[in-house]
Amino acid sequence: MPTPPPTPTTPWQPTPIPERLLYAARHLRQRMTDAERLLWSRLRGRQMDGFRFRKQHPVERFVLDFYCPAAKLAIEVDGGQHNEPSGQARDAERTQMLDHAGIRVLRFWNHEVLGNLDVVMHVIWAVLHGAPDPRQLRP
Repeated sequence: MPTPPPTPTTPWQPTPIPERLLYAARHLRQRMTDAERLLWSRLRGRQMDGFRFRKQHPVERFVLDFYCPAAKLAIEVDGGQHNEPSGQARDAERTQMLDHAGIRVLRFWNHEVLGNLDVVMHVIWAVLHGAPDPRQLRP
């Protein structure tokens, strides 16, 4: 019996991102907070054991502050608006959607990044290397 001819494969195509979301990501890249700028200075250029991060990266209908595709890790740097009930609800929805997509989310407050950058970097390093978020561990 002859072997059927090979079927043509379609080359991979990136998921199109809505223009409005692309514009929002570009806008956010140009207007990063002091905490985001400080953290970016330590994440950019593969400084974390060669892991590459993207800043203000669109995923689904959200723009992530920082994203590492190799580790499927999102890092969010939150200001006071995230402590309001509406901000907490949006964050919960975003985290649930990202979790469903297999993306792990680490959240830090602006004051944590600005005041304890070494601790923040230690948490990120640990999670990149497969450890649970040390802030979640209880004695």
